[in-house]
Amino acid sequence: MKFRSLLLACAIAAFPPAAYADAPAKDEKKAEQPAAEIPPPTVSVTKHSGRFGGTTINYRATAGETYLKDQDGKPIAAIYSTSYVKEGPVDPNRPITFLYNGGPGSGSLWLHMGAFGPKRVAIPSDARDDGAPPYPIVDNPESLLDVTDLVFIDPVGTGFSRALGKKDPKDYWGVTKDAKSIAEFIRIWLNENGRWNAPKFIGGESYGTTRSAALLNELEGTYNDVAVNGVILISTILDFAAGADTPGNEMTHILNLPSMAATAWYHNKVSGDRPAKVEDFVAQARAFAAGPYAAALLKGNALGAEERASVRQQLSHFTGLSEQFLDRADLRVLPSRFYKELLRDRGLTVGRLDSRYTGVDYDSAGEEPDNDPSFYGIDGAYAAAMNSYARQTLGFKTERDYISIGGVRGWDWKLEGAGRDQEVYMNVAPYIGRGLRENSGLRIFVGQGYYDFATPFFAAEYSLSRTGMPTDGRIQFHYYESGHMMYVREQDLKKLSADVRQFIRSR
Repeated sequence: MKFRSLLLACAIAAFPPAAYADAPAKDEKKAEQPAAEIPPPTVSVTKHSGRFGGTTINYRATAGETYLKDQDGKPIAAIYSTSYVKEGPVDPNRPITFLYNGGPGSGSLWLHMGAFGPKRVAIPSDARDDGAPPYPIVDNPESLLDVTDLVFIDPVGTGFSRALGKKDPKDYWGVTKDAKSIAEFIRIWLNENGRWNAPKFIGGESYGTTRSAALLNELEGTYNDVAVNGVILISTILDFAAGADTPGNEMTHILNLPSMAATAWYHNKVSGDRPAKVEDFVAQARAFAAGPYAAALLKGNALGAEERASVRQQLSHFTGLSEQFLDRADLRVLPSRFYKELLRDRGLTVGRLDSRYTGVDYDSAGEEPDNDPSFYGIDGAYAAAMNSYARQTLGFKTERDYISIGGVRGWDWKLEGAGRDQEVYMNVAPYIGRGLRENSGLRIFVGQGYYDFATPFFAAEYSLSRTGMPTDGRIQFHYYESGHMMYVREQDLKKLSADVRQFIRSR
């Protein structure tokens, strides 16, 4: 932290009262100073060529700021984005895909430099730490530029984006507030690039899937519609109440169980028969979670001893935890305890974002890990790669720091127009259902990692199978043998790219 100097106080004390007795009052002096002018947006345009999906593409990269303005035309926020547009005459049938990450409070560097941008940072694919720099920034043949133009967006408070002048950045920090600002950015981008009639896709990861649902509502829920062809949900979280790790909420235990089973399978902690494939074990865990386990939890203290013993034995089989531990936990194990307990006998913890990763704590006696090894195992590489690439390769000039994650505080979780019940039960999945019912051309891509506890795959399945969701096959689920950021595993990067590419092509 930077600390304010005491020299100012000393300097004031050194002057006698006569030296400043006739100085203007503080308010008068402040009024005399004109407001600082807001400079024009900083923009850098460069030209490149690459081979993506087996096709050579010449493209224009635009790294720069787009100003959001108030009713008087005064700039109030700068949205930083990186656009990749195929060179040549505009093809009216060529899609445009708008992408962002989550947090809330995360820049788009993860999807940009990890999955879909023309360059990516290469980190170990086998759940090892990324180590120290330099990190290799390599060509990314898995980028989607062969099938769509791409725009990576950093919301206010993330990346290089910020509020301008006297505008309070908190005016953009909320589920609805954030969605409105991104919808405004998209409309500006379509205006400036002449792409209103192009096929359009929006997509995000983690909280970015929450943003996608709210953004869909902002784009299609007004008279001035921006109709969308597809929504790409990567590591999905829509129903925050169902997955809340809070006492008395039984759904969180039900929805986390299949992820625990996948993790126990991966680390060879399954007691009894262990199927050869993780998806087979996960299928068994789903059936147990939604059946005997859910029934037992809902009985609460009325659960009989015989049924309790049967459920405890099966729960031990699926989680890899001892029956003694499960009994002490009353058959309800929060993920934070699971991370510490599963490999306690090996002196290791498992990751939250990707439970393939393991870490070593200060000691093995606690009940929760010191940190998440699946985050500190990758964050250094991504931050270095994004800063280097944006400033040097793309030529974006700024003295500001790129905020990877953590620059946003005091998020407003209330949905606009929500009643009291919706304030305490925050669920944006109904926006998806409404979008599907009112737009027959809309389709949903859902990509989930088996080893992800931040956004468990069973929770995504649950939220997208509720009343109001069409059952006509327009919601597609795809699964990957990695975690929250499935693209850190090279095999899954290729699979994710192929799956999304096919999704866009089949619009």
